[in-house]
Amino acid sequence: MEIEHIAFNVENPDEVAAWYVSHLGFRIARCLQEPPFTHFIADDNGCMVEIYRNPPDAVPNYRQMNPLQLHLALVSQDPTADKDRLIAAGATLHEELQLQDGTRLVMLRDPWGLPVQLCKRGIPF
Repeated sequence: MEIEHIAFNVENPDEVAAWYVSHLGFRIARCLQEPPFTHFIADDNGCMVEIYRNPPDAVPNYRQMNPLQLHLALVSQDPTADKDRLIAAGATLHEELQLQDGTRLVMLRDPWGLPVQLCKRGIPF
């Protein structure tokens, strides 16, 4: 088996998907123009994230969640430059860590509060 996608229920799927495309390099793989306004966005390797607004359940309060409960982790070759660029685009900084093995982790929140982690591993996976 392989992962097809991970999904996030959000208030404004059109805006969230557009921000991820513009600022994180995702592309729209599939999109619905009517409720639940599902957007499948894919990274360069084809890994997909589903962004949608599904009223049968409440949108989680991502801002109140500890980022260690849930976050989207992305490989970054330059976490400092990416952090600065994303903050300029509306993200907020939560935490920066430098691990003993040389790993650099930068935890941000996108403009809607969903945690996004930038990872530069000291020992790549």
